[in-house]
Amino acid sequence: MQAVRTRDTAPELALRSELHRLGLRFRLGVVLLAGTRRRVDIVFPGAKVVCLVHGCFWHGCPKHLVWPTRNPRFWRAKIRQNQARDVETEQLLRESGWAVVVCWEHEAPERVAARVYRIVRRRLSASRT
Repeated sequence: MQAVRTRDTAPELALRSELHRLGLRFRLGVVLLAGTRRRVDIVFPGAKVVCLVHGCFWHGCPKHLVWPTRNPRFWRAKIRQNQARDVETEQLLRESGWAVVVCWEHEAPERVAARVYRIVRRRLSASRT
């Protein structure tokens, strides 16, 4: 598991490239929840929007997860724990006033970027009025 990247994965890089192409600027790997070590993948601080890029295996994608046959008890517990942490993280962020966009590694980066762009622009324009 040491070889598994926690940041700068191919899906993250593709999404960041699309977001940048749309003119959005962002921060990476920021800890937003005090007292935790949880980092969000992409942050738009001015708009209070975060984007979490979930890997299909590690976060238990309902479409693509194939349960391992070796050591299945360990992997089921591990992935279920990841999913519970994801739910808690999203809830804590929303309670803190953040808009949370969750995307999966299999989603087209152009579509995710367009969705994020709309949310960021909407929140920025709402904060100016």
